[in-house]
Amino acid sequence: DPAIDAGSAETLSLLSELRRALERDELRLFLQPKVALASGRIVAAEALVRWQHPERGMVPPMQFIPFAEQTGFVRQLTLWMFAACAREWPALQALGVQRVSVNLSTRDLLDLELPQRLQAILGRCRVPASAFCLEITESAIMDEPQRALSILEALSAMGFKLSIDDFGTGYSSLAYLKRLPVDELKIDKSFVMAMERDADDAKIVRSTIDLAHNLGLSVVAEGIENASIYELLRGLGCDEGQGYHMGRPLPAPEMAAFAARWRAQALPAPASDSLLVATD
Repeated sequence: DPAIDAGSAETLSLLSELRRALERDELRLFLQPKVALASGRIVAAEALVRWQHPERGMVPPMQFIPFAEQTGFVRQLTLWMFAACAREWPALQALGVQRVSVNLSTRDLLDLELPQRLQAILGRCRVPASAFCLEITESAIMDEPQRALSILEALSAMGFKLSIDDFGTGYSSLAYLKRLPVDELKIDKSFVMAMERDADDAKIVRSTIDLAHNLGLSVVAEGIENASIYELLRGLGCDEGQGYHMGRPLPAPEMAAFAARWRAQALPAPASDSLLVATD
């Protein structure tokens, strides 16, 4: 009933069009660089999907990803992103990128055939599993922990690096951390962005870095938006970081030009002065 939910018709239309977007090649792979904070080198990237709609223009992810998750269509989106990254891998490897991070949804972790699906793509593109880091949120694991754990163990055995995304925002992080075959923790940007002015957030970030390193895990901080936070994290021994200070998400074909501009800088500059912000 449109009187109850005026957005229902548009939502259904978007979902129908999204299914056709795969066939019409309307999806675009965007990448956000990840930098090794100690050296300043670009060592990784996070894969993001954008939808170039022929009439609506660039559709923001928040307008279609949640609905894709609700309907299960997100599984097709995940496979599309994985294949797109695999095709892009030779060019990224030439830039010094060691791995590409792809997010897995709750629906993905309930798909018992996911390891086989990903292995098939790796075989077709001749890319090793070590070229990928699969990011999972704690909420995705909590829906069906045992089922998710078995899939994650299979993916880890295949050679994929596993990362817990948005670490610190869940309720059972420590309880599951010791059981999951993860290699990396990703500190949620809500803590990182406020650590300059909020002593409690700074303590949480410091403690998370120490905890991860004591467990033999690497740490990535997201939401680095200025040089001050970059230096704070580097001083705390955080391994890698991403954020607008280094670079915004950009179309995959633009990564080479971005990397050239980044290497030309002696040190990361504040976002307001950086040429890299122009990539947005």
